[in-house]
Amino acid sequence: MPLHNLETWMWTEACDILDRADRLHRQFFRPSVMNAKKPTWEPPIDVYETNSEFKIMIALPGVALEQVSIILEDDYLLIGGQRHLPNSAQAHIRRMEIPYGRFERRIELPIGRFEIGAREFVNGCLIISLQKI
Repeated sequence: MPLHNLETWMWTEACDILDRADRLHRQFFRPSVMNAKKPTWEPPIDVYETNSEFKIMIALPGVALEQVSIILEDDYLLIGGQRHLPNSAQAHIRRMEIPYGRFERRIELPIGRFEIGAREFVNGCLIISLQKI
């Protein structure tokens, strides 16, 4: 491998590692906005825009809609709640990759006016429609 390609590869790998570390830090060790005394984790999201709305998809497996707080505040959408461990009294955890406990996500919105529309869970993801006013 030529030296130039090796340097490019090393730089790309280093940036990828830093990006993953930053994502893990945000996901697991973020101070809470809604309740400053409790640590939270940050669920991943996808945001889609059409002419009339924003669709926000939040990965929340095992969480019921009733357990989620959705607040539209100024230019932010705040999502919060709790993901509990499954009730398995006799089970021993062998692997745990999906975080549990208090979660929170603060999503910055573009300039404009919005109102919360439909909310639904589909395949473990909460989908929120924000209507453009």
